[in-house]
Amino acid sequence: MIKLKGIPAAPGISIAKAYKVGKEEFDIPQEAIRPDEIPLQIQLFEEALISTRKEIIELQKRISKDMGQEEAQIFDAHLLVLEDRMLIEEVISRLKKEQVSVAFIFSEVLKKYIAVFSKIEDEYLRERTADLNDVGKRVLRHLLGKEHKGLKDLKERVVVIAHDLSPSDTAAMHKQLVSAFVTDIGGKTSHTAIMAKSLEIPAVVGSVEATTKIKTGDMLIVDGTMGVVIINPDEETLRVYQEEEQKLIGVAERFVAVKDLPGETKDKHLVKIVANIELPEEIPSVKVHGGEGIGLYRTEFFYMNRKDAPTEEEQFQAYKFVAEEMKESSVVIRTLDLGGDKYLSQFEMPKEIQPFLGWRAIRFCLARPDVFKLQLRAILRASAYGKLRLMYPMISSIEELRQANVILEDCKQELGHERMKFDEDIEVGVMIEVPSAAITADLLAQEADFFSIGTNDLIQYALAVDRANEKVAYLYEPAHPAVLRMIKSIIDAAHAHKIWVGMCGEMASDEVFTLVLLGLGLDEFSLSALAIPQIKYIIRSVTFEDAQAAAVQVLSLSTTKEVETFMRTKLKEILK
Repeated sequence: MIKLKGIPAAPGISIAKAYKVGKEEFDIPQEAIRPDEIPLQIQLFEEALISTRKEIIELQKRISKDMGQEEAQIFDAHLLVLEDRMLIEEVISRLKKEQVSVAFIFSEVLKKYIAVFSKIEDEYLRERTADLNDVGKRVLRHLLGKEHKGLKDLKERVVVIAHDLSPSDTAAMHKQLVSAFVTDIGGKTSHTAIMAKSLEIPAVVGSVEATTKIKTGDMLIVDGTMGVVIINPDEETLRVYQEEEQKLIGVAERFVAVKDLPGETKDKHLVKIVANIELPEEIPSVKVHGGEGIGLYRTEFFYMNRKDAPTEEEQFQAYKFVAEEMKESSVVIRTLDLGGDKYLSQFEMPKEIQPFLGWRAIRFCLARPDVFKLQLRAILRASAYGKLRLMYPMISSIEELRQANVILEDCKQELGHERMKFDEDIEVGVMIEVPSAAITADLLAQEADFFSIGTNDLIQYALAVDRANEKVAYLYEPAHPAVLRMIKSIIDAAHAHKIWVGMCGEMASDEVFTLVLLGLGLDEFSLSALAIPQIKYIIRSVTFEDAQAAAVQVLSLSTTKEVETFMRTKLKEILK
């Protein structure tokens, strides 16, 4: 029996045989071609690009329908690679000059690009090598007429073992016989981890030795909650985990039983359990899983995979649809959060060395009031049809909040002159995801109607950790005492000024933190629809008084490990 430790990426326990996935390699000979064959080779290349684009768009549609828009957007970077004029022109130029097969030329150009990107110091840009590699393999398959079998031929449920899994690989697991997966590299917030949570299968990433220690056919126990992989367990270990697996199945049934009940503690303290969405089509899932509203409606999807900007009318119709579908339930619409990992060519956004610290979110909107006003007008118009609230992302100072509100007031006046109906008292909130906003939360609370804590970025900025960098992924710790103290100070500042506080980051979906966030006074948990029943069950299983006591105790602890151990012990007590 061998035990490996990795990073817990998606919770749960799976017991199954290992299925090792190797790297797909292409052996492409350097075949000479005649000058008169060049046009045919160019046509072959163009057809391969078109076929690959169609393939990715179809994959996006399927992933968006089955798993959600956030997961589907992972493939936007792949589409950008196919439109890279420098890459395409270099292939055609070398093809004409060297007169060898286009498959060989493309593979050589691809290798050059990957080598250049892999040497870039910036982790975000270095990650583009994975996108290049994934798209490049798709194009080569079309050029060579090869079929990618992947996981299609599985005959039994298995645990997939790989050095790394591309988004395409992970997406292919959907509805396949995959009970869990383990990778050598990756972090908690990597694309692989996000997909695993959406697939609702246990996953351990960053285990380093998985592919060297595990063979196809080995019996494995994967504990995605603790980040543990056990190879060929002894009978006693297997029995313990089998019992634990059955307990989790029983607990899941209890979650479903409470999904339509309110988020209320045993002593009648009420909190709201709402959903994060990106597409209006996700609303049925919100209702099915017991969501009491929408705490984060991301609006970037309007701008993705298109060459023109969306019109005011187009946005209005979408916001109106959501407002009407949710009826009296609140819907928080986050204004445009472009930049960072969401690059759009139609706005000529610069490719930055540090995109997450650059021209993004509210900074972009304030610099482009023409774009911002279209969206604000659309949101205001839609507010006449339901209970809409709007929220600004990445606010870092009171000045930014005031500047945004000045533009909002201009939009209100314009609509008034045009005799358009809208909610004149629409609530305006701030996303707290920058340390400067957290530190000055008392000032922001005087001029905002509510806060929503965006933990994904807040933790990254507060702990100086690139959450996509596997070398420092272990430092990305929501349980860090500094993070918990910061959250407490934000909530306290908001309540002191009588405004409510929600949380819409991954931390709100993590059952380990539910008790302490409840005890710290969080008013609203906004999470993926799939996680709603579980979080609701935990809240309904405790008293607010006990949650407050747990929060006090957690805040007295000194290390991340102490915090995690305490919270996991409490969670086991709650779930019995």
